[in-house]
Amino acid sequence: MHPIIFFSRMDFSQSNLFGYIEDLQELTIIERPVRRSLKTPEEIERLTVDEELSDIERAVYLLSSGQDIQGTSVVANLPALMRQNPAETLRRVLPKIREVLHVAGVEMQLTAAVSFLTVLQEESVSIHTYSHSFLHIILQNLEHRDAGVSNAWLETLLAVIEALPKETIRHEILNPLVSKAQLSQTLQSRLVSCKIMGKLANKFEAHIIKREILPLVKSLCQDVEYEVRTCMCRQLEHIAKGIGTELTKTVVLPELVELARDEGSSVRLAAFETLVNLLDMFDADDRSQTVLPLVKSFCEKSFKADESILVSLSFHLGKLCNGLYGIFTPEQHLRFLEFYKKLSTLGLQQENGHNDNQLQLQTLEQEKKYISVRKNCAYNFPAMIIFVDPKNFHLELYSIFFCLCHDPEVPVRYTMAISFYEVAKLLNSGVYTIHKELVTLLQDESLEVLDALVSHLPEILELMTNGGENSGSESKLLSIPDLIPALTTAEQRAATSLKWRTHEKLLQKYACLPHIIPSDQIYYRFLHRMLTIILTNNVLPVQKAAARTLCVYLRYNRKQEQRHEVIQKLIEQLGQGKSYWNRLRFLDTCEFIMELFSKSFFCKYFFLPVLELTHDPVANVRMKLCYLLPKVKSTLKIPTDKHLLQQLELCIRKLLCQEKDKDVLTIVKRTVLELDRMEISVDAFQKRFYENDLLDQEKERQEHLLLEMVYFISTICPFFSSLYPSAHLYESNLSVSWFQLG
Repeated sequence: MHPIIFFSRMDFSQSNLFGYIEDLQELTIIERPVRRSLKTPEEIERLTVDEELSDIERAVYLLSSGQDIQGTSVVANLPALMRQNPAETLRRVLPKIREVLHVAGVEMQLTAAVSFLTVLQEESVSIHTYSHSFLHIILQNLEHRDAGVSNAWLETLLAVIEALPKETIRHEILNPLVSKAQLSQTLQSRLVSCKIMGKLANKFEAHIIKREILPLVKSLCQDVEYEVRTCMCRQLEHIAKGIGTELTKTVVLPELVELARDEGSSVRLAAFETLVNLLDMFDADDRSQTVLPLVKSFCEKSFKADESILVSLSFHLGKLCNGLYGIFTPEQHLRFLEFYKKLSTLGLQQENGHNDNQLQLQTLEQEKKYISVRKNCAYNFPAMIIFVDPKNFHLELYSIFFCLCHDPEVPVRYTMAISFYEVAKLLNSGVYTIHKELVTLLQDESLEVLDALVSHLPEILELMTNGGENSGSESKLLSIPDLIPALTTAEQRAATSLKWRTHEKLLQKYACLPHIIPSDQIYYRFLHRMLTIILTNNVLPVQKAAARTLCVYLRYNRKQEQRHEVIQKLIEQLGQGKSYWNRLRFLDTCEFIMELFSKSFFCKYFFLPVLELTHDPVANVRMKLCYLLPKVKSTLKIPTDKHLLQQLELCIRKLLCQEKDKDVLTIVKRTVLELDRMEISVDAFQKRFYENDLLDQEKERQEHLLLEMVYFISTICPFFSSLYPSAHLYESNLSVSWFQLG
């Protein structure tokens, strides 16, 4: 029977058999590298080093006769050797490293560049010693045949130049630079020279730069290789700042004008970006007669013959428009605004029913470029509001704002979400015009967009509801009905995603809602949702964020019956819940209660329920309670809370006598000592507790004011409403802003 059952379950058809054989072959291939990686006894013997050698001797031995990986390890450990024994390291180890680097591979070279930089940053030796011992090695390896290694040594040298004295720089770097920058030298040598000159411009006086560096700069700007011209062009910004305004106008600007007409697109791009970055150094005449014509030429060519600069142009357009603002004629102002609008919708015409044939021909590279352009337009949107004046926003830019907020690509909408707060601040009294876009972004399908928007959500909502003189009470209140569904939808989408950090952040920011939305709306739409999250969510930071936000909602709730209901649910569903996890969250919630509410509030509702957890069957709950007891005791006032103090002492005695868990008992004993050292505040103010007592009194006063508001709204406001139909607006405003009475 058994063989029959066996073969009935296994299919040994020809196709499956070949499948099994292939699987076995894959397994042998997977195992093969493991066998090869094992070292033979002879290899292990060669890698073994005498344990009695000192660190310096071991380093010298490994650099002299060890394998490459061991030498690389020594080089990586150089900063530690310099900290332990700098004199011996410089005398014995560094010369060996210098020898090894002549034939070293890429990994050791990169490691050495990082280690040399670390030694400089840690200041293990004086800068004089460092330049004498390390600088020559750095300079020797600058022109390594591997571009990555050369760049690593160059970064180290540029950092060293910042710390070197002028004389050392002149003799060791500037003088050799004259020959290294010549056309007869290698391309790599000339590229390195360009970057070094950009760094040297800030180390010498203007007359030295003019005499010794500017001739080299001019030569490299005219180099036959476009890579060199591009690199030198990007260093002109640093050189201009080193030589000042006058020399920049007479020397740098003419070079930039010539480079802006270069045959190489990368050179033209570098010239354009450098011009934009140096706008502040040019006077009005230079801007109007030289810079503006060049910029206009760039804009015209960007669509016709030179799309390569389109992305850069869109990125710098905000800075450019505001930098040239004073010299624009009305016609030029309008032209640049229209150019920005065109860039903002670049690539979207097909979706509006245009250029259907072009859609098929459009390459993926072009699509990426157009997305980058629109993203840059979103980045520059606040600058363009300043350019057109916020008063003209609705007429000039609202349609573009709408398009960017509804862009089909996530990076564009993400950038708009990041800049939304800046836009809201700039609009001031006109902020109500972008309320629909706020709702749109809150409901965006991408959580990245929501996460970006949520970062400044409290400030945005405050501006939306309170900002501006022209947005009166009625318009503010009318904005809430579609805002609340958007907020609840955003939270639910974050909750169902795997991105718990976004959910946590959103819950933390929702703590601002009592300042924006009436208490009843908070109670019915948000407060119970927070309690549900605490009870059902599995992520601790999310639960804690929900607990704190719930406490904030409870803090500003004005109705006594709603407060009692929430407090009862917290005690029954958390403090007395069946899951120990819920009881732990109850203790977290009590910490937030003590932080946000007055001492009397905590003692009235939560003191005894907390003490009941001293009998909890789970050791972790009792342990967490013990850590919390000092804070619990600090809420007491004598003689008012004398009976509560007695209850606390009774619970402590029971824990000392009855606790069986060793870890909990240890915490109990430690807590008892801390409680004994604590002083309890009295009802009358004491000097040592004055500030805390004053703050607590203010909290208690606000709690009473919030509850007294119930009577005011429920009795007096209806009377006014019967006389004055618009009184309901006054009542609603009171419900939002009553928390400010404190």
